[in-house]
Amino acid sequence: MTPEPSGDGENPAPQTHRLGRRDLILLTLAGAVVTANAYYIHPIIALVAKDFGVSPSEIGLVPALNQIALALGILLLLPLGDRVSNRKLATIFATGQLAGLIVMALATKFWVFVAGSTFLGFSTITPYLLPAYASKRVAPERLGQVTATLTTGVIGGILLARVGAGWVGEHLGWRTVYFIAATVMAAVTFMLPRIMDEREKAEADAPRHTYAGLVLSVFPIIRKHPEVLLSGTIQGLGFGIFLSVWLGLGLYLTSPAMGYGADTVGYLAAVSLLNLMTTPFLGGIADRVGPRKARVFVSMIQFCAVCLLGLFGHSLWLLLIPIMFMNVVGPLIDITGRMTFLSLPADVRTRLMTVYIVLMFTGGGLASWGATFAYEHAGWHGTTTLTLCLSALLMTLCFLGWWFGPERRGKFATGE
Repeated sequence: MTPEPSGDGENPAPQTHRLGRRDLILLTLAGAVVTANAYYIHPIIALVAKDFGVSPSEIGLVPALNQIALALGILLLLPLGDRVSNRKLATIFATGQLAGLIVMALATKFWVFVAGSTFLGFSTITPYLLPAYASKRVAPERLGQVTATLTTGVIGGILLARVGAGWVGEHLGWRTVYFIAATVMAAVTFMLPRIMDEREKAEADAPRHTYAGLVLSVFPIIRKHPEVLLSGTIQGLGFGIFLSVWLGLGLYLTSPAMGYGADTVGYLAAVSLLNLMTTPFLGGIADRVGPRKARVFVSMIQFCAVCLLGLFGHSLWLLLIPIMFMNVVGPLIDITGRMTFLSLPADVRTRLMTVYIVLMFTGGGLASWGATFAYEHAGWHGTTTLTLCLSALLMTLCFLGWWFGPERRGKFATGE
């Protein structure tokens, strides 16, 4: 990053660092790597369970505690971004992820593997620091492009993790997945402090709240903007459905009933490529019709797709149909949920986003364990029944959010 010249030699003005193309590419790659770590388990979950000799409900603790720990980490650690430089925090949390991956790769006891995965989740804060860091170092007219680039890295990291882990786990063993992940994470941990700079002097000298004040300030904002609880709960259900389906597929497709390998589960995850093409288009539709109304229609499509999971469960090729629909509409549930509060004043958006993300990962964690528990006791039909119930609840909340929301109330107030 090249600082722009400013001021004279004796009293230099604070330097403004700009994010160059090379650093943006490296940050995007780093974002992909630090995000991918939570998703390696999806295609190889059956391999890990078999190696440790644990049941589906027990192996479900791995993704469940990982997601819940992530939610707790965001609540307790993300506010530090207002006091400590993003560079320092990103490096510390990346080191924590590296430690978690090493523990998982070397674990000989199941509880050690669970502990490593849980610590990995608690340390997964870097993906939420990088966009904030980049936004302060680009011109306003480049903000959309830079944000989209970083988001592409996150999507790519999730996709590569699920496809790559399936192939590597099937042919080289599941531990190799985490050894590779730890090696790549070590490179990212070494790279981050070399491409990121400390916070600007003006920003560092700004008045700072106490840590407890930052965390506790979330609650008065929730009382003033309670709809974030509804949007966060809806996204928690949506994320929970996503995790439930993919963890269930990881167990079901590799079972004797279906007889596929973990690599097939990874190949199936490649349908996520659809998101790169459809999400911007569907986001434009949500802009036109309003986020709450769009969310109702999307939730109805998802509910229909979830219904097909049980009906098409006997065929891998037929399963592609509901999976494709769910992959297309899933991101839009998240986008429309964020749209309901990102138009609020800028000084509360970050804390509202914190609440939203905490609810999202809490829902994902609970659903992860619920899906594997349901699979243990009722097989694939147990998993699909659970996801059907979650989808029905999500659709109901989406309808209530639209029915009592400002978009519909505004139309009645204006006589439309």
